[in-house]
Amino acid sequence: MPKPQTAASHAATDTITHFVLGPVFMINFAVAIVVAVRAPHHLALHLWLIVISVALLLMAAKMRIYSLRVQDRLIRLEERLRIAALAPTADVNRLSIPQLIALRFASDGELPPLVARTLAENLDPKTIKSSIQSWRPDYARI
Repeated sequence: MPKPQTAASHAATDTITHFVLGPVFMINFAVAIVVAVRAPHHLALHLWLIVISVALLLMAAKMRIYSLRVQDRLIRLEERLRIAALAPTADVNRLSIPQLIALRFASDGELPPLVARTLAENLDPKTIKSSIQSWRPDYARI
């Protein structure tokens, strides 16, 4: 069972990307540059290795960004459907994506008044999250 989530502990960290792939690709890039400077007799090969190192860094970053964008789109869809079911009079189209993402942590009972307050006061995501009394955890966040 995962540890209980709260507003203070809900942020997910992609451990593999942040603590393994990122540093390995950065070290690979640095080594490629050092080798190119110290061994200029194979400069074309070393420049190619630098290009590949940059491509690996960009690929890792792009994979992370794509997964987060897809997840945000799914959260947006899920929360629009949830708000339509629990607060049918709310104008869900006026909510921003960050607001919808923050509202996903509100329990079903808290959601309708929190949506109304968010629309009336244009609350930022941090304020929305701090207003939640009964936290609805999201253990599937990437």
